[in-house]
Amino acid sequence: MFRSAVRNRLIAHNPCDDIRVPKRRRTDEDDQIIARSVFRNRLLPVLPRRHRGIVAIAGGAGLRWGEAAGMCADALDLDRAQVHVRRTVIEVAGTTSFKPFPKSTAGRRTVPLPAWLVTILREHMERYPLGAGDLVFANAVGGALRRTLFRSRVRRPALVRAGQLGTVIEIEQGTCWEASWTDTLGNRHRQTFDNERQAVQHVARSQAGGGLRFHDLRHSYATWLVDDGVPPNMVQRVMGHERAATTLDLYTRRTNDPTRILQALNDEDPDDGPAAAMVPA
Repeated sequence: MFRSAVRNRLIAHNPCDDIRVPKRRRTDEDDQIIARSVFRNRLLPVLPRRHRGIVAIAGGAGLRWGEAAGMCADALDLDRAQVHVRRTVIEVAGTTSFKPFPKSTAGRRTVPLPAWLVTILREHMERYPLGAGDLVFANAVGGALRRTLFRSRVRRPALVRAGQLGTVIEIEQGTCWEASWTDTLGNRHRQTFDNERQAVQHVARSQAGGGLRFHDLRHSYATWLVDDGVPPNMVQRVMGHERAATTLDLYTRRTNDPTRILQALNDEDPDDGPAAAMVPA
């Protein structure tokens, strides 16, 4: 803005010259990656059935929130196990609106769906009616889901139940639950509740930090692909990145699976003595 003012001779000099903006401080909420087994076996099962599909498609196809929340029935081809990313939904000040195109040109893409995700989406389509404009993941009145409400009512309580945010333990069967959480100062708290729902909601509201973000599911998806050896150009395509450098910069540095490192270090040349006998014919 000030550079424009200088060019238009509205001011004599730019008061922002020589000012260095400090780097954004990285927090514990940055770059969170969930293990694939934890995502499928612990997080998905504890989600409400109505919202299981939208979380599953973020972790199973790498869709952004707006792409998933704005997905309509014409974008899904379950017979071919594909989703066509065509539009998105944005939220400003609690109001949602649709854009007939994704974030970028590369964002308009076709993403293959794994078999387990097709099963979840079929169940969702059979159980819940389409919303306005044939929205797949609509709220109870047929409108687009709001990200802010989804965070407090669905995502954070599910993370608590999955053991990813604070802890809730049943002390006495059906009558007493103990909730544990950490506040912003790092102090640990414990409190008992008469039912599990109250305990979960309290931890979801009180635990410092937001836990795994919805967008982290997209990051996790890409990281799994890279760890599985999928070529970067293919990862770029399904992620909807304009440049392969973006994919490489974001995800090659995230792959820190120690089991893969140990496997590489422990690999022996099959021609080297006794190791040859361990190689199956």
